[in-house]
Amino acid sequence: MIRAFVALVLVAIALAGGWFAWGWYGDGPSREDTSFIVRSGSTLTSVAGQLEGNGMIGSQDAFLLRAKILGSGDPIKAGEFLLPGGASPATILDTLQHGEVIRRFVTIPEGMPSILVYETLMAEDLLSGEIPVPKEGSVLPDTYDFERGEDRAAVLARMQAAMRNYLAEAWPKRKPGIAVDNIEDAVTLAAIVEKETGVPEERRMVAGLYSNRVKEGMLLQADPTIIYPITKGKPLGRRIRQSEIAAVNGYNTYTRVGLPTGPITNPGRESIAAVLDPAQTDALFMVADGSGGHVFAETLEEHNANVAEWYKLRRERGEM
Repeated sequence: MIRAFVALVLVAIALAGGWFAWGWYGDGPSREDTSFIVRSGSTLTSVAGQLEGNGMIGSQDAFLLRAKILGSGDPIKAGEFLLPGGASPATILDTLQHGEVIRRFVTIPEGMPSILVYETLMAEDLLSGEIPVPKEGSVLPDTYDFERGEDRAAVLARMQAAMRNYLAEAWPKRKPGIAVDNIEDAVTLAAIVEKETGVPEERRMVAGLYSNRVKEGMLLQADPTIIYPITKGKPLGRRIRQSEIAAVNGYNTYTRVGLPTGPITNPGRESIAAVLDPAQTDALFMVADGSGGHVFAETLEEHNANVAEWYKLRRERGEM
């Protein structure tokens, strides 16, 4: 009789233990993959309440009890996690403690002006908080990752730190005799190079041409510097007016000798590198060649002939 009772007790203990373990390692109630966010400073208790409320676990109290006995004592991490459908409480806890935080991405293309950097970050609804329009030329164009709910100011700070770090690395490697004396002017000239050509292979040549003009004390006559004071770098959407070409301000290089007062966009690594190591050329002039690039010339006579060819091509296309 005693043996039978003991056997029943052992069976009951085994069943209870199995039930307890199954409640930890068995499938959870959620049937779909779910994004779950752990806010900074959250406790396991508060997270368990969220999990129950979201239908990821059956009971907050049962989860906490099993986590205390069967789970790891490691802290949970802040961030966004993907919890698979049917995830067991054990899998959920392990994911929140040791899993990879979901990273989102935002891309700042080369030559994006700061007003559009601002609008891009403000339009990203997975970010939070307010930011000012960053200083022109302070952001390094690249693709940046972020977490859901992250402060926009933190993302912008990483973009600006990336620019500072790149310049600190690139500036000491500059070639001797370049047209600029400091990092700030290098970024300003690189911004013109960035806006004047969309052909990567041309960057060093364009940088060489404008470097020559800076050294000669010539007007740079870069059309994007006319547009910047009008639109802050956004597309003009029409042809430039004669009154705008003649405008006197800190940016217009048709009326201002030397560099603009500051960058007209956020230049990328390659345009900055081109300014720090420009092509060795005697070119002083360039005009579009009709295929996205430019034809370069050393003399005004050559340049005028190239311009005539460009106008002829435009007339043939019905653009004039």
